[in-house]
Amino acid sequence: MSTVRIKPVPVSPEEVVAVARDRARVVIDEEAREAMARSRAVVDAIERDGRPVYGVSTGFGALANTFVAPERRAELQHALIRSHAAGVGDPMPVEVVRAMMLLRLRSLAMGRSGVRPEVADALAALLNADVTPWVPRHGSLGASGDLAPLAHCAIVLLGEGWVLAADGTRAEAGPVLEAAGLAPITLSSKEGLALINGTDGMLGMLLLAVADLRHLLTMADVCAALSNEAMLGSDRPFQPELHEIRPQPGQARSAANIHLLLQDSEVMDSHRNDTAHAVQDAYSMRCAPQVAGAARDVLDYAETVAARELLSVVDNPVVLPDGRVESTGNFHGAPLGYAADFLGIAAADVGSISERRVDRLLDVTRSRGLPAFLSPDPGVNSGLMIAQYTAAGIVAENRRLASPASVDSVPTSGMQEDHVSMGWAAGCKLRTIIDNLGTLLAVELLAAVQGLQLRQPLIPSPAARAAIAAVAPIAGKPGPDQFLAPVIEQVRHQLQGPNLRAEIEAAVGALQ
Repeated sequence: MSTVRIKPVPVSPEEVVAVARDRARVVIDEEAREAMARSRAVVDAIERDGRPVYGVSTGFGALANTFVAPERRAELQHALIRSHAAGVGDPMPVEVVRAMMLLRLRSLAMGRSGVRPEVADALAALLNADVTPWVPRHGSLGASGDLAPLAHCAIVLLGEGWVLAADGTRAEAGPVLEAAGLAPITLSSKEGLALINGTDGMLGMLLLAVADLRHLLTMADVCAALSNEAMLGSDRPFQPELHEIRPQPGQARSAANIHLLLQDSEVMDSHRNDTAHAVQDAYSMRCAPQVAGAARDVLDYAETVAARELLSVVDNPVVLPDGRVESTGNFHGAPLGYAADFLGIAAADVGSISERRVDRLLDVTRSRGLPAFLSPDPGVNSGLMIAQYTAAGIVAENRRLASPASVDSVPTSGMQEDHVSMGWAAGCKLRTIIDNLGTLLAVELLAAVQGLQLRQPLIPSPAARAAIAAVAPIAGKPGPDQFLAPVIEQVRHQLQGPNLRAEIEAAVGALQ
């Protein structure tokens, strides 16, 4: 996707990812320009009539009852942006800032914000010139939307504030705009407020998280299947009829994946009729679809919430089709905060059960014949012992991060904003949890592959052979200890990218 057209209708999740990550070009459709012009005409009429309307002829927040003289209303909008660009901390990743800018542009283009098309043009120009505002991590409470983060984007339109330089350092916005051939804009009434009042940062993070987690949950099924195979587990708990009697949709999809991945394996066949084999496997093996499947259901819920938010007008006040300008609370981030918190809990638990399988693979008393810590020479060598320590530490961090942010409201603005969503914080910690999950699954993939290599000369499943072919050039075969950090890093890169899944699907068929 090289171009995304902005119309007075929602953009798709795929379009958000394309602009955020792949630098897709943004083009504003004429229909969107007309919608913005119509809503701007309503604001201009309010100005002419001298009516008191929040954000047009009054102050903001606790100052909503303060009337502002007509000659100072442009000054009001610029002052709003400067005062609200008050964030601190490290900059947010480029992909989050670009998603946020696109979503704010989408909101303006819906024709309910009362801004001139020129304001939308300025946002599109920043995206197309690959100029990324420096947006600090701390500042948003997710109440009147993501005020501070969006203000750090808006202030760049004025030729002020900071941008991310190519080397990741902070640069003054003015010279960067000039070098890109972009001119600062001058805001008119209502436009400053329209640039910063909305849930765009929260929504951007949720959409990116959904895209990442959908892939990782499929790879979690891959890791669970390979671990089960390496530990001589049973494939019987994954039979489809056992999941039809508990009709949880995510569970059925996950079980179907694992069952498919375990077919045509000499390793599985080697113990299928062994009466000494355990009657029931441990929960971390047998209940993998119940956990990863439940996470899939949470992901479906989060995706639904995000799709609804893409349809939503989240500005305040809004210009209605009949010409009324009304205050609203649609900027409150509770729906997104809840979804991000719930998704964080699910992702943390998928990582937790993955680490338990790693522990079993490394424990000589429970791994059914594998050497201690998957080292052929334990004692002199430690194998993957400390890789499991790393995984355990990450699991502990994810458990802390899974504590919901959305229950932690802190009142602000002289008690005008007396209940806030903390949706931005929920999105930030969700990103960390998902990043951590990628590492946890990489450790499991490495351990499962080495366990299967130690089962030779038995030939593993086609899925396992594809995984071994991808991991072995990085990690080699189990043997003398090596510098593990770069191995884990490279295996993680394999797992998070599309190629390994594609190779496995080429061997066994499409995964869900």
